[in-house]
Amino acid sequence: MRRIALKVDVDTLRGTREGVPRLAALLERIGVNATFLFSLGPDHTGWAIRRVFRRGFIGKVRRTSVVSQYGLKTLLYGTLLPGPHIGRQCGASMKHVAQRGFETGIHTYDHVRWQDGVAGADLAWTREQLRRAVEQYHSIFGSRALIHGAAGWQVNTWLPSLQQEFGIEIASDVRGKGPFLPCVAGRVAGPVQLSTTLPTLDELIGRGDLSSGDPIEHLLSLTAAEPRQDHVYTLHAEIEGAAHLAAFEQLLTGWRRQHYELGTLTDLRATLRLADLPRCPIVSRTIPGRSGTVACQGE
Repeated sequence: MRRIALKVDVDTLRGTREGVPRLAALLERIGVNATFLFSLGPDHTGWAIRRVFRRGFIGKVRRTSVVSQYGLKTLLYGTLLPGPHIGRQCGASMKHVAQRGFETGIHTYDHVRWQDGVAGADLAWTREQLRRAVEQYHSIFGSRALIHGAAGWQVNTWLPSLQQEFGIEIASDVRGKGPFLPCVAGRVAGPVQLSTTLPTLDELIGRGDLSSGDPIEHLLSLTAAEPRQDHVYTLHAEIEGAAHLAAFEQLLTGWRRQHYELGTLTDLRATLRLADLPRCPIVSRTIPGRSGTVACQGE
């Protein structure tokens, strides 16, 4: 039986407060586990307006109704409104997710700061941002973080070795074809990468170039392909946990009909033999439906 690991990226205060409980309730009702990766520091979503000059950003805003998904208040955090500290305000609710049996890990400390800054950052900056996230995670959950999924699929050459330094055992930082061991300067560095293999819902909404006009049907057509493979699907608390919750349930039902086993990143990692995995560099590429470039599994 093939697996689909469900990785829930939680980007904002609103997503933590509203989207996460909705997703947890749905997953409990249908008996499915998932990995929730939290943004643990300040919510500076309003800073993202600086991406307006990136290729494809305006098109994504129009397609995905950003204001309705994130809320006007969230879009003002860091500009007209101070950025609330998500970990301090929502630590108890985050811990409750783990107490309900869901897997948890680190998405980032400051989502926008990481997404817009890590690619060009030096070792000291990257270590400091990761240290803040690791310490905030420990203060909330009382345990060491074992899983990291980079905000916006943005990384740099320092990240894999720093993940090892801070005890991260599973990383899901990039887009790609499947699990691999990351290479930096020709040498294996960092934990196993469980790359996101499927497009995200926000990359498909409103696209006119899909074989099926419906994003859910498109995703199901991808996973129905033969030969079938294991996948990682990244969803967002602000999207599937809000206006698209019913569509996400439809997607889960479809995958079960295709006889996929749905679960966590750790469930997928447990099926792998590291010696059998390819060694791949991490490269920067564009992804259809997403603005800018993201970290991807190289050849």
